[in-house]
Amino acid sequence: MCETLGIPKSSYYQSFNKIESNRDRENRELTEKIKEIHMESKRRYGAPKIHELLGKKGYKVSIKRVQRLMSDAGIRSITVQKFRPTPSKEKVVERENILKRDFSTTTINEKWVGDITYIHTLKDGWCYLASVLDLHSKKVIGYSFSRSMTTELIEKALENAYITQNPNEGVIFHSDLGSQYTSDDFAKKIQSYHMTHSFSYKGSPYDNACIESFHAILKKEEVNHVQYIDFETARIALFEYIEGWYNRKRIHGRLGYKTPQEVENSIRLSA
Repeated sequence: MCETLGIPKSSYYQSFNKIESNRDRENRELTEKIKEIHMESKRRYGAPKIHELLGKKGYKVSIKRVQRLMSDAGIRSITVQKFRPTPSKEKVVERENILKRDFSTTTINEKWVGDITYIHTLKDGWCYLASVLDLHSKKVIGYSFSRSMTTELIEKALENAYITQNPNEGVIFHSDLGSQYTSDDFAKKIQSYHMTHSFSYKGSPYDNACIESFHAILKKEEVNHVQYIDFETARIALFEYIEGWYNRKRIHGRLGYKTPQEVENSIRLSA
């Protein structure tokens, strides 16, 4: 066969002892590191964030190479869907929109946003998570989880945020026009904290896009991949995701690939 193909016999025998090239070795080592970062994120990170973390670890590699190695190894993020808010059909009375989609901030505890989302469990049915997010750090600064979607649910989330952050007077708190947020009891809670309440326009979910985006991320990275047995199981999982992952480990491109806690810490240290 070697004679027919014009190949020296020595080349044929050398093919059994092929030596790994430097490039192949680098790709193998990079792929292992990529797998490690991907699994540490519970398969939530895609190429951009993995590329950023590789750079922080001292690896000089292009994002295209990371994308190619991930493709070759069959590695991809589990969060592939995009956030698309659904307009509300609830009949409500318009209230003042102070924020007007101006999500810009100069520091923490200037503008907070809040909303409620649904979490399903096998035993206890639908449960409800109310979250409060700081627009500057993107940190979930307060939340509450309950079997009932009541005003007490959102009051507890705001109370947790207030106790944790201890803000100065004048924080703008923005929410939608849900009955819990427009209730007299919640208005009294807002006043007691010397905050200003801003409301989304009717049928305008983009007015509160930041907190809706967080809840969409929560669903794509955690909730949609798990079947919670009951309320308590879901409560523990949400605590681990929000406090153990989202606030303290999940890097954000819009934060310069820092975590929300890192952003807050740097501001408090410089104050």
